[in-house]
Amino acid sequence: MEKYKAGMLARSMAGHDRGKVYVIIDADDAYIYLADGRIRTLDKLKKKKKKHVQLILREYDMTDTTDVKIKRLLKIFNKEEK
Repeated sequence: MEKYKAGMLARSMAGHDRGKVYVIIDADDAYIYLADGRIRTLDKLKKKKKKHVQLILREYDMTDTTDVKIKRLLKIFNKEEK
């Protein structure tokens, strides 16, 4: 089973964006590509090493995804977390 899947949530553990939650859009051997729907849109993904993120064990369906859907998903997650 692949550990990093598209649609999972991940929290940044290193860098200037430490603590920020993103949605995983794609993954390869060393990197994952993240989006938050605001600054990091689907056109401008954040490339981050796998060792610098912590997975949040929630998975969402990413078919027909838009930046608005990603923003809503993260907003709901942040409300539940608090």
